[in-house]
Amino acid sequence: MRTAYRTGDARVLRDVAAIGAAMLAVGASFGAVAVAAGLPAWATLAMSAVVYAGGAQFMAVGLVVAGSPLAAVLAGLLLNARHLPFGLALGGALGSRRWQRLLGSHLMTDEATAFALARPAGPGRRRAFWLAGVLLFLAWNTGTALGVLAGGAAGDPAALGLDAAFPAGLAALLLPSLRDRETRRVALTGAGLAVAGLSCGGVGLLFSLVGLGLALVVQIT
Repeated sequence: MRTAYRTGDARVLRDVAAIGAAMLAVGASFGAVAVAAGLPAWATLAMSAVVYAGGAQFMAVGLVVAGSPLAAVLAGLLLNARHLPFGLALGGALGSRRWQRLLGSHLMTDEATAFALARPAGPGRRRAFWLAGVLLFLAWNTGTALGVLAGGAAGDPAALGLDAAFPAGLAALLLPSLRDRETRRVALTGAGLAVAGLSCGGVGLLFSLVGLGLALVVQIT
């Protein structure tokens, strides 16, 4: 049993390292973009450590520079509203103590959630979440620091194709879960609603949460 755990953890660590490399590069791009936009270095580093919201940070920098800090906060809350169902899905995977749940909620990302839910409920899922959560947090913040130091040399992640690394990694992690008919139906419904809502800007991201509601209805009925 312990050998199986070690094998599973090593696999998670390998997969996290692959996505973490992309996150390191994108974090460096964020640090460079933020400093180039006029955000102080300390504020850029603090945002990555305290806010830790990935793509929402790029958007927030643009809004803050444009003189709309309130819009940046509201847009960030809107884009990250998906973390509510993430928390419900993870449940006890964060731990039983309050500090574990608080810290775990800060480390919760799309990738860490996917890594955790790809494992059966129990100790394996908890280890997968914490391995992914901690390592990806370190990768993002290390990248931000490198970007701040490098200035504009980090460039645009989209030009290097790095912006596609995260959805590709998530798709690979979630594919095994789609073998279940109900899960597949809910996922396709959520994806269709999200695509249909692209013209609505950030609001479109919330449309996919309807899929969660459908899943709950199916379970209740």
